[in-house]
Amino acid sequence: MSILGFLIPISLFLGGVGLLAFFWALKSRQFEDPKGDAERILSTAWDDHPKG
Repeated sequence: MSILGFLIPISLFLGGVGLLAFFWALKSRQFEDPKGDAERILSTAWDDHPKG
C-alpha cells in the first residue's frame, strides 16, 4: 500500500504535464485546420518525387 504514496503523485504530475502540453498545442494553433491537412497529404499538386 505504501507504493500508492509514490504512484498517485507521479501519475498526477504526468497528467498535469500532458494537460499543459495540450493547452500549449491549442495556444500555438496546432489544431487550426485538421480537415485541410488531411486533404493536403493526399494531394498530388506538390508531388516532388523524381519521375521515372
